[in-house]
Amino acid sequence: MRPGVLRQPGFARLWTAAFFSETAEWMLQVALPVLVYQLTGSAASTATSMMLGLLPAVLMSPLAGVLADRYERRLVLFLVCTGQAVVALPLLIADGQAALPLVFLVVAAQASLAALFEPARNALVPDLVGTDQVTAANGLMGVNSSVARLVGASLGGLLLGFGGLPWVVGAYLAALALAGALLLPRFPARTVAPVAGTPMVRQWLDGLNAIRDNPMLRRTGVTLLLSAIAQGMFLVLFVLFVLGRLGGGEPEVGLLRGVQAVGGLVAGAVVATGLRHVRPSALLGWGTLGVGLVSVLIWHLPSVTTEFWVYAGLFALVGAPGVVSASGLLSVLQTAAGPLLAGRVLSTAFAAMAAGTALGMQLAGSLVELVGLTGLLTVQAALHVLAGSLALVLLTGFPRRAGGPAFATADTVVECHTCSPPATCTSHTGEMSHSSTASVPRAGTTG
Repeated sequence: MRPGVLRQPGFARLWTAAFFSETAEWMLQVALPVLVYQLTGSAASTATSMMLGLLPAVLMSPLAGVLADRYERRLVLFLVCTGQAVVALPLLIADGQAALPLVFLVVAAQASLAALFEPARNALVPDLVGTDQVTAANGLMGVNSSVARLVGASLGGLLLGFGGLPWVVGAYLAALALAGALLLPRFPARTVAPVAGTPMVRQWLDGLNAIRDNPMLRRTGVTLLLSAIAQGMFLVLFVLFVLGRLGGGEPEVGLLRGVQAVGGLVAGAVVATGLRHVRPSALLGWGTLGVGLVSVLIWHLPSVTTEFWVYAGLFALVGAPGVVSASGLLSVLQTAAGPLLAGRVLSTAFAAMAAGTALGMQLAGSLVELVGLTGLLTVQAALHVLAGSLALVLLTGFPRRAGGPAFATADTVVECHTCSPPATCTSHTGEMSHSSTASVPRAGTTG
């Protein structure tokens, strides 16, 4: 029997569309860096292409969040898929080393559009399933991501080797077309309609103020940033670990990265079923802590054995707490932000993750000679352990909410019970309730 959230047509369409979209994204993520290295033979140029995939998430954060909260999220997703297809078309004529600037431009454009897609998609989930089912929905999205990673990464490499970049682009466009077709049917109406007349700059600032004023979001940000720095360090140190400590080559690097999706696939299904009622902050804390503890074992095991099958099993295992952590993080952000601010809060969170990942990559590259590979890998794992421990200490003590945002902002449509007769008001925020939700006081107030 299908999980309950998949029996909801709107979410089922979004879930399937997200699979095709992520599969397409993984195809380019694998194919384009390989192409850059083939054209240049330069690791620095390849790293540049990877950095171009991170920076837009930071730079596009204000626009991404406002678009996700200001306009119909389904429409935003459809237009992003269309835009990604259009900007990929120049790759069909890319030929030789002279095409390198064109490839870099496409990488940056694709990453910019992906930065618009993620906040809208994740903000749409509570609209479709309700806040009481977001953990199950995020678990299923984790299954999606794992399968898309396996399929997309494999297809990207195979198609590039078999037919060259045009074959990759053709498959990429086909996957985006399927995603767009699934997004065309109209989703159910938003839980709370945005106030489109509010200036966009004001809406963006409201999102930043939401994070500042909500202790749940602030404390979640600490865990998020520490984990992102650790992930950035991993991206650099992992390659050195496999090539140096394990004595592997490029095939082993690819296999160990891909096999993590196996653990993520199992964990996503478990979150969607058996763990769907567990407090999201507990999932975030224990999942992040689990990533750190398994990482400690992996990094120090070469002194005992370098048998490749052992590490294949451990990397598959570490994918499971990773998906549990990600599902918990999304659920915490979605429920704490509420339907009106979800896009802006999520886009800011994704920007912080991208910035932290870039910082971690730079730290790993600059400190590995000074600290040594094993020492720096230990620091990387310790950051995950610290992040998970802080989440368990700082977040699990918050009381559960029945749903809705933790506070009101200037662009929230509310019914005030202080004014007589009751009227729409933006002054008495401590005594307001959304017209379509239960009473939700501003952070720091009671009742």
